[in-house]
Amino acid sequence: MSLRAGDPAEIGGYPLEARLGSGGMGTVFLARTGSGRPVAIKLIHPQFAADDEFRIRFRQEVAAARRVSGAFTAAVVDAAPEAEQPWMATTYIQGPTLSRRIATKGPLSGAELRRLAIGLAEALRDIHRVGVVHRDLKPSNVVLSPEGPRVIDFGISRAVDQQTLTVTGRVIGTPPFMSPEQLQAPREVGPRSDVFSLGTLLAYAATGQGPFDAESPYIVAYQVVHGEPSLEDVPVALRTVVESCLAKEPNRRPSADELLVLLRDLPADLGQTDAWGVDAGRTRDVITQHHLATPATPAPATPSTPAPETPTTTPTTTPAGRDTESADTPLSRRPRRRWRPVLVAAVAVTVAAIGGGVAALTAGGFGGNSGGGKGNSLAAPGAALPDGFEPWRKTVPGGRPDIPDELRCVVRGDALFCGGGSVVATRIRASDGSRMWTAKSPGVPANGMHLVGATDDTVLGYRFAAQDAPQDPRSEVVAIDANNGRELWSVPSGAQSTAVTGRTQDAVVVGSDVVTVDASNSRFEARDAHSGQVAWTSPFPAGTQCAPVPVGPQLVAMCAKDAEVDAFAVRHPTLYPVDRASGALGRPITVNGPAVPMGVANGRLVLLQVRLGGTESDRYNGVARVDTASQKVTYSRLAKTYTGTPGMADSTVYVSGQTGLVTAFDPATGRKKWSRQTGVEGASGPVAGADALYFSSATGRVVALSPDDGKPLWTTNPQADGLTGELDMSPRVTLAGRAVIVAAAKNTLFAFDAQKPPKLG
Repeated sequence: MSLRAGDPAEIGGYPLEARLGSGGMGTVFLARTGSGRPVAIKLIHPQFAADDEFRIRFRQEVAAARRVSGAFTAAVVDAAPEAEQPWMATTYIQGPTLSRRIATKGPLSGAELRRLAIGLAEALRDIHRVGVVHRDLKPSNVVLSPEGPRVIDFGISRAVDQQTLTVTGRVIGTPPFMSPEQLQAPREVGPRSDVFSLGTLLAYAATGQGPFDAESPYIVAYQVVHGEPSLEDVPVALRTVVESCLAKEPNRRPSADELLVLLRDLPADLGQTDAWGVDAGRTRDVITQHHLATPATPAPATPSTPAPETPTTTPTTTPAGRDTESADTPLSRRPRRRWRPVLVAAVAVTVAAIGGGVAALTAGGFGGNSGGGKGNSLAAPGAALPDGFEPWRKTVPGGRPDIPDELRCVVRGDALFCGGGSVVATRIRASDGSRMWTAKSPGVPANGMHLVGATDDTVLGYRFAAQDAPQDPRSEVVAIDANNGRELWSVPSGAQSTAVTGRTQDAVVVGSDVVTVDASNSRFEARDAHSGQVAWTSPFPAGTQCAPVPVGPQLVAMCAKDAEVDAFAVRHPTLYPVDRASGALGRPITVNGPAVPMGVANGRLVLLQVRLGGTESDRYNGVARVDTASQKVTYSRLAKTYTGTPGMADSTVYVSGQTGLVTAFDPATGRKKWSRQTGVEGASGPVAGADALYFSSATGRVVALSPDDGKPLWTTNPQADGLTGELDMSPRVTLAGRAVIVAAAKNTLFAFDAQKPPKLG
């Protein structure tokens, strides 16, 4: 394809010869090195050059491509990710993409199909050996060169030991070739997700159709997660291998190394599609020998990619009473993993579930760190440090060491209660970080599920069942004695809050009670937090599913019709005031949705409105305020549509963007108060202290901003290896007087004096 008017004559000193193609993000040119070697140069479109988030992603693409450059990929020759218009040059690979080959000549077969399968397995083996997960393996990213297939385009790949912008609440990929975990729980995407994609790609190469093809990308995504693949036209010898790649659970798929063994054992011509052929039986025996015979001992997962079905050792129950640092409290009842609902769109897929806060309302906002009694998430002017305080840093071990999750905390005097990930709850001294007791959860947690809350004598957290205990509830709310760590009671918990409210807040603490949703998602149940005695139950309105939403000391139910919840598209939520004494629901209040509860301002519930049909790049576009007494709802439109993690403190709404931009809004008018660029990417917050707002990322990097104008007061260095660019996470900062306590990735906690923050350097 010839160069066009307006195309540059050269890029980075490389003279351009032709256009190879153009896509949504950039144009690819054919160029020459000084010695005449052909290279392909990807030049990013100008409109993305000014996008800080995109620059971060492009830098990651360059780093990943350099890391995997080898015989099965396009080696990086040169790159300038910081240029005014970023670009990257790779070796030019002669040949059509697999998608073009299928479109022009039809499906592959016989030895040609076998060579493709083996070549792609070899490519994955090399990619995974250097610690990279491609995450977008599809026909247009496979080039059929004379030397064999090459895998290209690492634009959304992830290095296991690097940070990524593709996180909980946001998934990017191509639905027909994505794995179930990529659609449901993006933080769990690991090398075997690529194996699933390879399985779909091989089915496509053999038949010209994907194994989950449907008329709509929404249906495709549903089929990927829940449906059986259509493989009847795949040659039977290959079909059995493909079936193993398409197992719903990652650890039941072969690794790239195991897959290569299976493919090399296939007959040279792959046989026919006769289900009773000799080749089919031989292949099935090979698979049983190499992989399916040992499902209980899969290849170890990388640190950032826990395998949900890996059996765990049943914890040993210790006697009731005080548990010390050396004897954490394993809780005997263990629930099963809960999957979150998903909403998908073509190419750029956005998960509707927001991994928001789980603690009760504090200081006017959700995702705070208090549930009942006196909350300490606001540091009053002149607040003192806990007695004997010294800066500290600790890691809390949980029931699943393979899950590097995060905690959330609440302060009661000198006691810090935290929970999340594979920790139901733990008690820590705020003064020095020493642990008093820990109650562990043996199962794989749902993303964004942390501590429920606390009263003066009780801590409430979530427990998830181990995979080897299917008889246990999938998830439970557990009450623990705050003094000695003894389990008081537990109750199975429902799991529809995220679909209804956009917040992972399945249970809330209101006063001395805890309100949960029953396991069948049909009613609210209120209990005394310490005794577990049921105060009342309240059924949901017919044909709806509901989630509890605290409004200061009061409670409302946010409900949506079953059809909207099932379709993952809640557009007409209804609020019902809940009588705290009886659980009776008041008159319904209809709200224009989707809408996410944020907190309370001037006695009114504040909700952020989500743009219908929007993506994560254009999400929040309005504010709704609900007066539950008068049943009046007022709306204000934001000047533009914002993306990022929302939060609320001191009657102000904040949105912190993936690249560190924090914007403050007046919820009464929707007008912007101020906007400030910070150096903390993917921060959650705010938490309001004395003359400061605190935002923090999963790396433990903290920024303090002035509430008046957003002026940065100070910023700290990272404290842990965590994901940047995360969306919709609950605040990670807790205040104990003047002490700033921060939760970071891998169950890391650290604390310092707000007046003496750690110095950069």
